[in-house]
Formats: sequence, C-alpha cells, structure tokens
Amino acid sequence: MIMAPRKRNRHALGFLCCFGGSDLPEINLKDNNPLQFLEFSVPIPPAEELNARFSELVDELDLTDKNREAMFALPPEKKWQIYCSKKKEQEDPNKLATSWPDYYIDRINSMAAMQTLYAFDEEETEMKNKIVEDLKTALRTQPMRFVTRFIELDGLSCLLNFLKSMDYETSESRIHTSVIGCIKALMNNSQGRAHVLAHPESINIISQSLRTENIKTKIAVLEILGAVCLVPDGHKKVLQAMLHYQVYAAERTRFQTLLNELDRSMGRYRDEVNLKTAIMSFINAVLNAGAGEDNLEFRLHLRYEFLMLGIQPVIDKLRGHENATLDRHLDFFEMVRNEDDLELAKRFDLIHIDTKSASQMFELIKKRLKHTDAYPYLLSILQHCLQMPHKRNGGNFQQWQLLDRILQQIVLQDERGDDPDIAPLENFNVKNIIKMLVNENEVKQWRDQAEKFRKDHAELMSRLEKKERECETKTQEKDEMMKTLNKMKDKLQKESLELRQTRDQMNDLVAQLNEFSQGGSISFPPPPPPPPGGPLALSSSHMSENLPPLPPPLPFSSCPPPPAPPPPPGGPPPPPGAPPFFSMGMPPPSTTTFSSTSLKKKSIPQPSHPLKSFNWAKLSEERIHGTIWNEIDDLKAFKVLDLEDFEKMFSAYQRHQKEMGSTEDLYLSTRKVKELSVIDGRRAQNCVILLSKLKLSNEEIRQAILKMDEQEDLAKDMLEQLLKFVPEKSDTDLLEEHKHEIERMARADRFLFEMSRIDHYQQRLQALFFKKKFPERLAEAKPKVEAILLASKELIRSKRLRQLLEVVLAFGNYMNKGQRGSAYGFKVSSLNKIADTKSSIDRNITLLHYLIMIFEKNYPDILDIQSELQHLPEAAKVNLVELEKEVNNVKTGLKAVEAELDYQKRRMRESGDRFVPVMSDFITVASFSFSELEDLLNEARDKYAKALKHFGESEGKMQPDEFFGIFDTFLQSFAEAKQDLENMRKKKEEEERRARMEAMLKEQREKERRQKKAKAGSISEESGEFDDLVSALRSGEVFDKDLSKLKRNRKRSGNQGLETSRERAVTKLNY
Repeated sequence: MIMAPRKRNRHALGFLCCFGGSDLPEINLKDNNPLQFLEFSVPIPPAEELNARFSELVDELDLTDKNREAMFALPPEKKWQIYCSKKKEQEDPNKLATSWPDYYIDRINSMAAMQTLYAFDEEETEMKNKIVEDLKTALRTQPMRFVTRFIELDGLSCLLNFLKSMDYETSESRIHTSVIGCIKALMNNSQGRAHVLAHPESINIISQSLRTENIKTKIAVLEILGAVCLVPDGHKKVLQAMLHYQVYAAERTRFQTLLNELDRSMGRYRDEVNLKTAIMSFINAVLNAGAGEDNLEFRLHLRYEFLMLGIQPVIDKLRGHENATLDRHLDFFEMVRNEDDLELAKRFDLIHIDTKSASQMFELIKKRLKHTDAYPYLLSILQHCLQMPHKRNGGNFQQWQLLDRILQQIVLQDERGDDPDIAPLENFNVKNIIKMLVNENEVKQWRDQAEKFRKDHAELMSRLEKKERECETKTQEKDEMMKTLNKMKDKLQKESLELRQTRDQMNDLVAQLNEFSQGGSISFPPPPPPPPGGPLALSSSHMSENLPPLPPPLPFSSCPPPPAPPPPPGGPPPPPGAPPFFSMGMPPPSTTTFSSTSLKKKSIPQPSHPLKSFNWAKLSEERIHGTIWNEIDDLKAFKVLDLEDFEKMFSAYQRHQKEMGSTEDLYLSTRKVKELSVIDGRRAQNCVILLSKLKLSNEEIRQAILKMDEQEDLAKDMLEQLLKFVPEKSDTDLLEEHKHEIERMARADRFLFEMSRIDHYQQRLQALFFKKKFPERLAEAKPKVEAILLASKELIRSKRLRQLLEVVLAFGNYMNKGQRGSAYGFKVSSLNKIADTKSSIDRNITLLHYLIMIFEKNYPDILDIQSELQHLPEAAKVNLVELEKEVNNVKTGLKAVEAELDYQKRRMRESGDRFVPVMSDFITVASFSFSELEDLLNEARDKYAKALKHFGESEGKMQPDEFFGIFDTFLQSFAEAKQDLENMRKKKEEEERRARMEAMLKEQREKERRQKKAKAGSISEESGEFDDLVSALRSGEVFDKDLSKLKRNRKRSGNQGLETSRERAVTKLNY
C-alpha cells in the first residue's frame, strides 16, 4: 500500500488523534465502544477505493509523519470501520449542533457572563464542565476545519477572557482545569499552537492560573509553560509571564510562589509528588532552554534567583519522597549546577568557588584586576559603595537593588544590546554607554579637527565641481563642434560631387540641343562660370537655404559694427530686430502727435523725501479735452491735505508698524537709517532667497551674464529662477526715480536695478538658458525619435513575427466559422485577445499558452521573438504629438536666439561682452544638430506610415504609442505565458520527485518500524506534537541525554577537571 500525500486544503470526513508513544494506537469511537464490536451492512470496497477514501479522511488530520504512517499501517477491516463510523457520526442529526465551534464559543461566553450573577450548584457545574470537556475533545478529534474555524472566530480570546473573569468558585472547580485543557488541546495542533504563541497576552493569562488551589490546574499550567520554554521564541515569553505573575500575585520576587509550593506539604502523597515534579520540570526547562542552552552567564544568573529563594534545602527535603521521576529532575538540576560551578571556577584556575563567601569572591576579583587598568575603577566602586546607605532595617535597599540590576545587564547583554532575560532596566544599553565613556578631550579634539577637514574638503569639492563643470562644458562644446564640422564637411563634399555631376549633365544636354538646332537661329549660351571659390562656395550658397550661416572664420578680421544712433528724448525706442520670443509683450510707445489744445502746467508740491509710487494707468494729455478731468483741479486739494502726515504713511523707506506717539518718537525714527525698497514685499523676499542661494555678488552675476557664463557659475536651475525675477517696466520706472539713492536700496531692489542696466537683459538670460538646456532637450527628444524609427523597421523586417501571425491566422480561421472565418488578415489589436480564449479542459490554459507549446514543438525560433523587437517597449512610451510639439518649441527657440544674435551684432558692445562669439558658435553647432533631428523625425514618420500600411492599419487613426503598445503588451503576455508553462513544468516535476521521495521514505520507515523494539528508549526528537513534548518534560526524558552526558563527563574528568565545552540537547518543537 502506498501512502497518499498529505492534503491540507481539502474538506472531507475528519478524525484527529495524537500518538505519544511508539506503539500503534488503539482507535476507538467517541462513545468508548471499541470498533471491533461494530458491524456495518455495507461491504468493504476494493483495496484501491478503500485507500482513496481513507486517504481523504486522514488528510483532515494534523498528524506527524510517524502517526500518519501508523494510521495507514492499520488492517483494511479497521480502516473501513473508522471510515464508516465517522460517516455515520457526520450523518447523525443530533450531533450537528455541536459539530461547529460557534456552539462552544457561545456557551462559554454565556457561562462567563452567568458566573457573575449567581453561583453554580454541583449539577450545573457538572453540566458546564461537560461543555468545556466536549470542546477539548473536539479540538483533539474534529477535522482540521474545526480548528481553523475556531481560530477564525477568535475562540482563543473567548477562553482567555473566561480565565481572566473567573470567580473564586469557578477557578477552584474542574471547569478551570478543563479550560486549561482546551488551550493545551489547541496547542497540540500546529496551526493552533502558532496562534496561541502569536497572541500578545496568552501566556501571561495562562500563568495567572497558578494562583488557584486546584492541584490539577497548577500541574496543567506548569506543563504548558515548561513546554513553551522548549518552543522556538517561547522561552522569553515564559520569563515575561513570570514577571507578569509577580505583579499579579504581589510576589516579593519572581518564582516565589513556585518555591513556596515546592516546600509545602499537603498530606496527599500522589498529588504532592505530581505537583512538585511539574514544578521541578518547569524550573529545569526555564534554566536550560532558550538562552540557557549555551549561555553560562544566563544560567548562573537565573539559578542564583532560585538559590536566593532557598531551593537547595528544599531539594534535599524532596529526596525523602523517593520518587524516581522526581529524583530524575532533582539530579538534573544538581548536575547542571555542579558543572556550571566548575566551569566558572576554571576561569579563575580553581576547582571550586564559594559563592556564599563575600571575602573569597572579593579576593578573586582583586587578584584578577590587580595591575590592570580596571583596578582603579574597582577601588572607585568600593569607595562609593561605602558611601551608600547602610541602615540595618533595610529601608534604603533600593539603591543596592539598582546597582545589582545594572551589573546584571552588563553581564547579560549581548553585542546587539539584547537581554536573554527580561530587561530589569528600560532603555539601558551597555554598549552605547561604554562608547560614551571615551575620553572627552580626545573626542573634542578629534571633532574640531574633523570639522576643519570637513570644511576644507567641502571648499575643495566645491572648487573641483566648478572646474569639472567648466571642463565638461568646454569639452562637450568642442566635441559637438568637431562632430558638426565633420558632418558639414562630408555633406559639402557630397553636394559638391552632385553639383559636378549635374553640371556635366547640363553641358551634355546643352550640346545635344545645340546639335538639334544647328540649322536654325536658336542658340543657347554656355553655362555661367563657377563662382569664385570653386564648387565649395557654390555648395555653401546652395546650403544656406536650409542651414544657418557659418560663423566667420576669424573673428579678429572683422571690424566692429558702427555705433547705434543715440536714443531720442522721451525714453529709449524698442531695439531694432528684437525677437518676439524674448519680448515682454509691451507695445511700442505711441507716436500720436499732441493736440493743439495746450493745458496749463501744474505746480505740484514736492515731498521732502521719496514716497511710494502709485501704480496707475496715466491718461495722455491729448485725451483730457472734453472729459471730466478737464473740470477737475487737484491743486485745490493740496491746500486742504496734511502732506506731512501723508509722507509719514507712504514713505519709500520700509518702516515697522509702530505708533508714533510723540514728536520725540518721530524725531528718533527719522534719525535711523532705513533701507529703500519700492518692489513688492513678497517678490523682494523671494528674490533675496534666490540671491542667497547663488552666493554671488551683483557684479559677479552681471559679469557671468555678459560673458554668457563661460566659467559655469550659473546652474540651469538658478537661471530658470532668475528668469522669474526679470525687472518689469514698472519696476524699472520706479528704480530709475531713485537711482540717486542706490546705496540705500534694499538687496532685491539694487539687484533688479543693476540688472536693468544690461541691454536686453531678459533676452540674454533666455538665450543663455536655452543654450544650457539645448543639449538636454536634444538628448531627450532624439532617443524617442530613434525608438519610433527603429521599432518601425523591426516590425517590418521581423521574420519571427511574420511566422507567428501566420500561425495565429491559421488557428483563427480554423476556430471561426461563417462571416468571422475565411479571413486573409486581422487587426493587430486582436493579438491581445488571444489570451482571453481559455481551454475548455483546463481554465488555467489559454490559447496563448497553447500557441507557445506549438511553437516549442514546431517553431522553436519564434520563442526568441523579443530579440528581433528590442525597441518596441521604448517606442510604446512615445507620444508623437508631444514629441513634435517639443521639436517645434526647440525650433522656435533657435530662431529667437538667431534674432537676438542679429540684434547684438548691430549694436556697440561693451568690453567683456561675449554674447556674439559664444552664441555664434552655439548657433552653428545647434542648427546643424537640430537639422539632423528634423531629418530623423521625418524619416521616422515615413517608416511609421509604412509600418501601419504593412499591417493593414489606417494611417492617421492610430498614434505610435497605441500601435507599438499593442505589440509591447502582446510580448509581455507572451513572456508571462512562457513563464507560466515553465512553472507548471517545474511544479509537475517537483510533485513527481516528491512522490518518489515519499515512496522511498515510506519504504524506509516501514523497514525501521519492523526493526524497532517494542518500547523506545527515548523520545523521538522529531515528534513535533505538543502532548509528546509535555509527556517527555513530565517524565524527565527530555533531559536524559544531558544527564547521561554529564555523568560521563564527571566520571571521565576526575582530578583533571571538567571540559569547558558543554553540549545542550534540549528537545525543541518546530512549528
């Protein structure tokens, strides 16, 4: 018979039983009637069908491999009896109510609520206890879905709340023991055990049950706590629970109640021995599990707690019970203690240390630290200990307790700052404190030196970055220039060759025409001679239609342009040739002539100091006639107005809002020097913030703009911000009025004033920003154009795609009938509908999966289709409309820069102005680079149109991102489907391998079982059931290996002492 694999996700008939020993189990029904007495009318089915049904039943159980094997080893008759009994039980209508955990949870909740209203009598207590006992049985015997449902309904919280709310009568009754048994039964299941341990308060609440007088309840709690110590990450939870119980039971120290119970005599031998055995097994588990496995300091620390509570004389007293199981736990406690004492003594080259003698321990420490750097600190500790309170009544023992806890953490904490025991002091990290005790003077000196180095390093890095940016920019410009010149040279040579060929053809044609017209008077003049400079000059002139003019070969040979005429009075006119792109959108000054009607000149009083300006829209004088303004005389108002008070309120000087209460206050305020600011406050503040980030003076900024930032002082983002603070006309007018007070201007006002003195400041700034941004914009646009071009070529040329479409067309025509069939082609969007067609046999298989399987078998080359279409993903991201818009923006910007360059060439330039040479070089390179981009874009449009036509799609109705996106999505689905098939194959191979391994293991276990003796000598470490672990802990078998090893070590060591290494073999429960 082959054992079926375990299935956790199937719901069938369930039967749960746990095997604690090595013998085969006795399978009984719930009513305790042996199965062999039951007779069933249904005959036993064939062996294969029986095994299949029985396998479904066993799959519901949470059994270990050993117990699962035992179930399958039963004879066929017993298997059939088990199956029929469970089926009959399932069909029993009387048991449907209790077959789900909802029933038990509701009853226990009501039980917890009713106990607060009235006390239960004996009959009611028995009835309530039966309900809890039935739940315990159900948790052990019901199918796995019962436990899962119980967890989902938060049944654990129901049990824990009942434990917390128990009154005295209930806590001393059998109900308390049964509730603890329910939790134990739940932990006997791997899923339930993980749920209990994950609950933040479960172990703490369980520990509270130690306060009862019920012996069986105490034993059950101690067995659970002891077994949890052996579970991974459970040891620290138990220590936390004991601290919680110390507060709950008002213990003076931790474990005090346990030691009292260990020493107390109850007069009932069996109960007394069972309880004291449970306490000693718990103490051994706490001492030797978790951190106690390999941490000598932790064992000494925790054992000292028990020794201080007087455990040693109690152990001597317990020897009088003469119980083998209890003596095994006592022997183990003393064996481990003796071994640890020897190991500690060996560190001091001794055989024994009397830890009860303060003088001996002091002498050992003194001897160890003598002549070391730590000795002065030992003396300091002792000196300060002399100054601590020493009252005999112990009223101030807390200071000594604090010192003790600090030393405990110094000894126990590991390198990561973790404590194996619950930390007695919060936020006390020994490692961090030791780091803080380094010499403060050295730290300060190193800190100052490090700060100095940091500043020097930052300054050097800043200078280095600036030079690197400058070199990188120059190198990039040089490379671009060389690349452009080489391309222009190649293009000129090509066009010269074409020109010579064209001229030769023209000469041939003229000669032929002359021959035809020899008899007549018609004659053709010879072609004009080539222009000076040869064909290259002609080619250049021919090129100039499409390309910007080349820069002059030697700028030194050109004479400066004539100076511009002086501006007419009344303000500067708009500059000739100013580009519309850079202009501020302001109309030119009106040239309308003044009306013949002359207005009386006004005599307006002048303020004693500058005032704020009123930003109004002024009417021209010729528009005053015939309006209301012609009748208004503002000079009359001046006679009434308090102009002195007006000056205070609207002075150009910025003042804090403060009442001028007296003439003296006014006098003192006028004596203070105020900054002059006429710019809007928020705008001025933002401008100052920007200037502080630039870290350049106004003159340095001015020179950088004049020299077109050849030193790379202005980053792109700073230029973009500077464009937001270009002086507007209103700002310029206001600043011009106060230019004689430039020294008193605020930071932002002075900056805007000085920048406004630069001719075409805004246009220069925009040209500089365009120059810096141009390579980046070109670098962003070019890959997108190339992606469309290359993806179009790849789609047209791909042989694998053509073959794939051929196979898809064949399947489509085969599947479709009527009007949808007999197709000669299909829209490319149909490719992404292939995965929507699912198999009628397996819904996880789609037509795309099937196609790939066909390709693997008959067309393996198609599987590598993505290698022929590498540029599709990038092309699918390109929005052609946005791309064309960006290219047009770049083109507009280039024209604007050319227009500004023409304007700058015609004006007189001041010294240091590098706009013309720098931007001439830039325009030469940038124009050629942009023409390449335009040619590439035109080619990409043509190829994309051909690709649409190639696949039968209507041109102009589908954008590239949609068209290429269809193929990109299909290729992604194609790759995912390939991976799905690969995963399916691996899963199938893994299942086959697992089945083979399971068969081999089954055969091996059968062989081992036949060879096994009737009774095992020790517990199997691979057991994994919580009941087995509790049983082994109770009997002491869990410590057998340690005991035998310790006895051998003591016998072998003799006078040579015990070896320092000790192996721990504590049984662990894996979940």
